Amino acid sequence: MFTFIKKIKSRMLRTIIIDDEAHIRDTLVSMLNDYCPQAKIVGEANSVAAGILAIRNKIPDLILLDIKMDDGTGFDLLQAFDTINFKIIFITAYEKHAIEAFKFSAVDYLLKPVNPEKLAEAVLRAEKMVQKTFLKQLDALSENINPANTQNKKIVIKTSDNIYLLNTREIIHCESDDCYTIIKSVNEEKIVVSKVLKEYDELLSNHGFFRVHRSHLVNLQHIKRFEKQEGGSVVMSNNQKIPVSSRARARLLELFERITEQ
Repeated sequence: MFTFIKKIKSRMLRTIIIDDEAHIRDTLVSMLNDYCPQAKIVGEANSVAAGILAIRNKIPDLILLDIKMDDGTGFDLLQAFDTINFKIIFITAYEKHAIEAFKFSAVDYLLKPVNPEKLAEAVLRAEKMVQKTFLKQLDALSENINPANTQNKKIVIKTSDNIYLLNTREIIHCESDDCYTIIKSVNEEKIVVSKVLKEYDELLSNHGFFRVHRSHLVNLQHIKRFEKQEGGSVVMSNNQKIPVSSRARARLLELFERITEQ
């Protein structure tokens, strides 16, 4: 008896490169050919208008999309489609506001000049990502990219089982648990994510959050009171008492002083 083994080829990602700089497109073509065998380049475009036509004609799975082009932005391009049936990796020069929006939304972006290893990693993530998950992240990005929206960012939190989309004002506090972070929100939800607290400190510290202890990052809007006993602690809106380190105490009290003076 013979056993026949059917070889199943993984589905190629039909890929379009949209960037108004020819040398960037050429570089991306070369990198995709060398480092991303799952990406099949089916088209290129040098503008928003040409990109829209290429997408409609070629029906891609993946787009490498420049943010700023001569005739508009990558976001202008996306507005032309009622339904997004493809994944996107954004290509951008360094812009602090845009990069922060990508980080909050967990959407992949590559800085110019593009690093080939980071490109390969981003393509691999795109290949594995469920479209529904990507659309959630894209919705968050569309809000976070607005420069006027500084106080109420939407943050995408991925766990092994779920994708959470929270307003930053809904987060009460983040607690370190070795290589994990426990995020507690206003609806009494406890989300355990496999990122260290430092990552959330860097992301949220300019948006009303304060590191009161090496293991605790709190949302200042959710502090009910500061208790001076036993070195100091803050009581949060969910009545959890959180220790304040001696190092953070002076800075926290200074913050309170500034708030009361306003």
